[in-house]
Amino acid sequence: MTKTRWAVLGPGVISTDFVTGLRSSSLGVLHAVGSSDPDRAAAFAAQHEAAASGNYSDVIARDDVDAVYIGTVHTTHATLAIEALEAGKAVLCEKPITPTAADTRRVLDAAARAGVPFVEAFKQRFGPFADLLRRLLADRELGEVHGVVAGFGGNNPARTGRAFDPTLAGGAILDVGCYPTSLAVEVARMTGRGDQRVKFGDVEAEWVNGVDADTTAHLAIGDLAVELRTAVIREMPGAAVISCERGDIVLPYAWGSRTESPSSLILRADGEEKIVTVPTVQPMAAEADAVSRALIDGRVEAPEMPWVDSALIAEISTRWLEAARRQ
Repeated sequence: MTKTRWAVLGPGVISTDFVTGLRSSSLGVLHAVGSSDPDRAAAFAAQHEAAASGNYSDVIARDDVDAVYIGTVHTTHATLAIEALEAGKAVLCEKPITPTAADTRRVLDAAARAGVPFVEAFKQRFGPFADLLRRLLADRELGEVHGVVAGFGGNNPARTGRAFDPTLAGGAILDVGCYPTSLAVEVARMTGRGDQRVKFGDVEAEWVNGVDADTTAHLAIGDLAVELRTAVIREMPGAAVISCERGDIVLPYAWGSRTESPSSLILRADGEEKIVTVPTVQPMAAEADAVSRALIDGRVEAPEMPWVDSALIAEISTRWLEAARRQ
């Protein structure tokens, strides 16, 4: 079987991690690199043994490119994604798809018109750990689910870089807060609340250099109670607890890393804890292969990351940011 020929747009740190992960892919191979600076693209291509390079439009237009990975800053995602989709390329777009719900809808509409796969790159959604969690939710292992508490954050003492630049849609909510938001949205869909009204409660926020640097939101998706926490100015355990009728599903480290998916969770009920362990995978390879399988099967979505979830994540992130600005 011919492997998916990938082009990487944006030869930066996260694209380097994607290319490293792609080496573990069973269905894809790096073929081209695109950048706003063709010389930088050529250097990245040479370093990672890609056959072709050029500016974004040149690479997107190539007939020998099947799929595009977008690893650029948030504010450029929409333009690049729509251009790639209109060129008939499958797209794996780093999270968040765009900084706003409105622009995310534009991208999803473009994907629907193009009829080619489009997947938002929430890496923790792919692999055995994610499959296990979905089975537990679908089977109501601990009864009905009542709530989700989840957080993710880190400390950047320098207070510089993309995450602290408001012109690049910096801030905690879009940079790392989207991970716990993604979990809450998936739990809502798996428990029948995915199309229900989102109602925000209290939101707390600290602002640094014009970006949301530390924030907590309380909200409900239907009757699912959700607490989300995120920060870029303090370390925060990447943990989550899904509270259920007969106990809790505890995710000690819910998001994994760029090189290894999460490996275990805890079922806590009746005063006892049961640790469930699964094999790990290279998560960036797993998300790339999900795009390849969609191409092979003639699908436009990956079941691990459906468009309805991407739209709701964008809605919640936008409303959370709006509420944080009022603090």
